[in-house]
Amino acid sequence: MRPVSHVSADSTRGKPMGFKPLSTAIAVAIGLLIWFVIPVPQGVTPEAWHLLALFVGTIAAIIGKALPIGALSIIAVALVALTGVTSNTAAGAIGDALSSFSNSLIWLIGVSIMISRGIIKTGLGARIGYLFIAVWGKKTIGIAYSLALSELILAPVTPSNTARGGGIIHPIMRAIAGSYDSDPEQGTQGRIGRFLALTNYHANPITSAMFITATAPNPLVVKLIADATGAQISLSWGTWALAMLLPGLVGLALMPLVIYRMYPPEIKSTPNASQFAIQRLREMGPITRGEVIMFGVFGVLLLLWAGVPAMVFGAGAAVDPTTTAFVGLSLLLLTGVLTWDDVIREKSAWDTIVWFGALVMMASFLNKLGLIGWFAQSLERSIDQLGMSWMGASALLMLAYLYAHYMFASTTAHITAMFAAFYGAGLALGAPALPWALMMAAASNIMMTLTHYATGTSPVIFGSGYTTLGEWWKAGFVMSVVLIVVWVAVGSAWWKVLGYW
Repeated sequence: MRPVSHVSADSTRGKPMGFKPLSTAIAVAIGLLIWFVIPVPQGVTPEAWHLLALFVGTIAAIIGKALPIGALSIIAVALVALTGVTSNTAAGAIGDALSSFSNSLIWLIGVSIMISRGIIKTGLGARIGYLFIAVWGKKTIGIAYSLALSELILAPVTPSNTARGGGIIHPIMRAIAGSYDSDPEQGTQGRIGRFLALTNYHANPITSAMFITATAPNPLVVKLIADATGAQISLSWGTWALAMLLPGLVGLALMPLVIYRMYPPEIKSTPNASQFAIQRLREMGPITRGEVIMFGVFGVLLLLWAGVPAMVFGAGAAVDPTTTAFVGLSLLLLTGVLTWDDVIREKSAWDTIVWFGALVMMASFLNKLGLIGWFAQSLERSIDQLGMSWMGASALLMLAYLYAHYMFASTTAHITAMFAAFYGAGLALGAPALPWALMMAAASNIMMTLTHYATGTSPVIFGSGYTTLGEWWKAGFVMSVVLIVVWVAVGSAWWKVLGYW
């Protein structure tokens, strides 16, 4: 008989720690500094200050990528429950720490990400992109608009802007560029690839701003606005979509022209692109049963999210947005378009539910304990000393909030850290609640234009090598200015027509 081996099977032996030591040390040091060293300001309770220490330490760890955001969120939940900063009983503390996991907005975005898996699995997203290019792809600018329109069509039911821009649209863009021998490795990115890569990317922040369900942090914005206004402003899916419709369409119309002017492609006429798209559609074959069902579910979701039943049959027929998402997922499971294995393998959805729940919980209790109100008042007093009108003051707040994203590699971390205080300060300075909420919501997406690390989509497209770092940052800054002007000019006028102010 072969002797039994006594060698340890410990697979962790010799492996590094699960966290980045330097990033973790910095985050812990910041948290401890706030908790033990910095005195509690007048007007702030010790509990609120200690929760702020945990919150800032968590945000610092997210920025430094000490651990994946989901893992950091689990640790944050444990620390809130263990330290008892929200409750003086153990049961109350863990109840508070887990309270946000019953928040319907969290499940709306998580389930919507699961639904978006059907768009990728069935190939419907790619088919939509190639259909647009087959029709409008005879000019390079037409391809750019086709990519932008594909983004727009997919945005309402694709809460992962990375999956939409990087996973669905980007492979189509690369295939088109490759068909014209525009390859960064050959130094020919200027032929058509650089222009298409930038339009591929910059459509992403615009469409993300147009629907609550177009990117994961948008429901967080909705929650923070509701908390700041005592639920007087609670943006519905339809209200958001209608408010962002016109400025979003104007932004999508202008964006390819701006990029075209900045980085004109060497190839301007692309008669073969339509044929290329048609060939790809032939290779895909006839539209499948799964695509038909996915398209039908797509339509059902849009009708219910837009509130059509309530418009036709009265308020009693209204369907909650999260209920709508569960209905859509149920239909995909019943028809076999998605399997339960597909759902449990959708890691981004479950990851989002975890980190979203933890960050919403911490932000909510910072507000309940009065810390956000105190900070907003301090910010308001500082700006008020400048003697500016509410319009000038709110513009200053919005720009400071937006361009602070140069320091963030996560829109979620940025929104969680800064949105509530800056929105509250604007209210205190006299900004009208609903238009100010919409402008700050738009800024929370426009800021994704800025850098190659601004959101999950940016490293995917930048990493394909079609642009230099300087070209990317220049285009990002110019597009941020263009989109700010569009939302301030077109958006504010449109909201006036809608009676929002």
